[in-house]
Amino acid sequence: MTSSVLETFMGLKSIEPNFIDAWGHSSQVSNENIRNLIAKMGIESVDDDSLMTLYKKEENKYWLSPLPPVSIFQKDTAYTFDLCLPIDSATDTLIYVITLEDGSTQEGALCATDFPLIGTNEISDLEFQCYQIDLTLNLPFGYHSLSLYDQGIEEPLAIMSLIITPSRCFIPDELENGKKVWGSSVQLYGVKSKTNWGIGDFSDLKYLLTKTHEKGGDFIGLNPIHALYPSQPDNASPYSPSSRIWLNILYTDITAVDEFSRNSILQGKVNSTEFQHTLSTLRDSEWVEYKSVTDLKVSALRALFSTLNDGSGKSNERREAFNQFIEDKGELLIQQAAYDALQVHFQSIDSEAWGWPVWPKDFQSYQSPNVQTWIEDNRQEVDFWCYTQWVAELQISEADRLAKSLGMTLGIYRDLAVGVATGSAAVWANHSIYCEQISIGAPPDVLGPLGQSWGLPPIAPDQLQKTAYKPLIELLRANMKHCGALRIDHVMAFLRLWWVPEGEHADKGAYIYYQVEDMLNLLALESMRNECLIIGEDLGTIPEGIDVLLKDAGVFSYKVFFFEQAHDGGFIAPLDYEKQAMATICTHDMPTIKGFWQSEDLYLGRELGLYPDPDTFKNLLDSRTYAKQQILDSLHGLGSLPSDFPRDARETQMTQTLNFALQTHLAKGSSLLLSLQLEDFLEMDKPVNVPGTSDEYRNWQRKLSQDLDDLFANDAISTLLTDLTTSRRDNT
Repeated sequence: MTSSVLETFMGLKSIEPNFIDAWGHSSQVSNENIRNLIAKMGIESVDDDSLMTLYKKEENKYWLSPLPPVSIFQKDTAYTFDLCLPIDSATDTLIYVITLEDGSTQEGALCATDFPLIGTNEISDLEFQCYQIDLTLNLPFGYHSLSLYDQGIEEPLAIMSLIITPSRCFIPDELENGKKVWGSSVQLYGVKSKTNWGIGDFSDLKYLLTKTHEKGGDFIGLNPIHALYPSQPDNASPYSPSSRIWLNILYTDITAVDEFSRNSILQGKVNSTEFQHTLSTLRDSEWVEYKSVTDLKVSALRALFSTLNDGSGKSNERREAFNQFIEDKGELLIQQAAYDALQVHFQSIDSEAWGWPVWPKDFQSYQSPNVQTWIEDNRQEVDFWCYTQWVAELQISEADRLAKSLGMTLGIYRDLAVGVATGSAAVWANHSIYCEQISIGAPPDVLGPLGQSWGLPPIAPDQLQKTAYKPLIELLRANMKHCGALRIDHVMAFLRLWWVPEGEHADKGAYIYYQVEDMLNLLALESMRNECLIIGEDLGTIPEGIDVLLKDAGVFSYKVFFFEQAHDGGFIAPLDYEKQAMATICTHDMPTIKGFWQSEDLYLGRELGLYPDPDTFKNLLDSRTYAKQQILDSLHGLGSLPSDFPRDARETQMTQTLNFALQTHLAKGSSLLLSLQLEDFLEMDKPVNVPGTSDEYRNWQRKLSQDLDDLFANDAISTLLTDLTTSRRDNT
């Protein structure tokens, strides 16, 4: 395989073999690995002739399509796009009709030869020419379309999606004017309360919002609350969801659903001594017992759904609202509901039928005629799963309205996972856009010497463009609802993703690039429309210039204290943090403050066999001791600790004084947003997730050590929250 052919084809598929690794060295992916990656894209043959034939075929599609499928522009007075025509048609007068999002139209005429010629090509003895069309237009923000017609012919020659966007994302006026706010981040499932059913719920969220506001906080940051797998409750990672558009129904507070107040039988069951004993056991557990919780909640939801259909006056009103929800959400909702229903169906036949990859072949795609027939024949069951989404959305909507009524600048701050699992409803319903034999991940770095593969199939960049970015637009809209801010996990995905071929280690992958300007423009449009601030999780290896691009687009950076170190190993003073950023101390993939100081994560890693040899563990311990000393030096140097507090990290244990001082220290910083974890208020040491593990550790199950009432009644924590509020205000 000659490099010229391979390089040509890599350009077609947006594959970049050269990159700067985590150690600052230039790296290059081998041709062999590139060829393997291309094969996993579903291309049957990767020899020179086959690749060149495929390249020519794709190139011809460009020339044979007068207009691209989509053009995205920041609002301006003129817009430029390519127009390809047979040479015999180039001098024809063409009529263009722009249909605006509101249905109104703008019309005009053009002749291609009045514009610059930028290329020619011959296909089957027919010559084509491509012109760069420049039109002066007054277009509002929004999703429009441009149709091109030959004079006198009704059928359009071509139709292009034409999207006009603002130049940057939404930022609330208070933040634009320099207001500094703080909030708490929480794994909602891990919240303990005296009322939930062994898993945090949306009523707990409302309580958190109210109490945080009372203490001077501005927002509650959530883990991804995406739909998971009710029939596979132990698949609990919020970062490997079934859908990123729909909600995890386990967050529904059953007793707060309207139908509960009208179902006396269910009320009696819930209030029974036996049921209350079960709830007490689930609440008191150190871990979320997903199967037990799911069994209770799904059974209760089925009872509530029956009440919805009981024919009473109130139920009829609610049923009308529910029917409207189904109509408004359309096919996207039916896809998710049908998948959940089919999982129940096939698992009732075979307990090993965990998802679509092991279902009968005729049921492995939403579009299958057998699936469509099954949906019609089992409409009541599909409607039930639609109902579970409806009541969940009503409750997150109530929480959002509460936050707004309290005057919180952000209120709810949601988290968008970077992808979905291979066995998800999203892939089942959209096979054409996913590369299912590939997983996204990360190349080798300091924290992961072998790299990472996350088991999440990517969407191909060319498929995104062919669909006029419809999947991305739907995703952004869904996740910007009912919140004031959205954190985008691994925001580098807007620029590039590390693709790992199925069956290979992560170091055999390569970067695939996306149309970052298009994606950021769409992000800005949806952000403005939903008045939703955007935070980009930009940790790890960042290509040069992307930080400026994100900042100019109004995306807030994500600054983790433990990673903000200078070249000499010291920690950057919080006052030197970027203003347009969210500062935090820990993330869900890191130890808590106490766990970090006590090196609990390192000892746990050794226990779980995550290190290749004893020397690796020793080196990590030595590095941790050095980092702790730098932290002590920094806190003392900036007056964030009492002068008589110990100064030698080797002899200093984690205490409440040190823990709370570190959080207040960061609160004095320059970043407009500050997010701190509830588990750090409670001085917990166990992590919520250990990267690189699956069954070795109970990831995504660990609960808070105290329930919410006790947390907010704690005098020491109340003092801390007051100090955070004061520090934020006094350093504005």
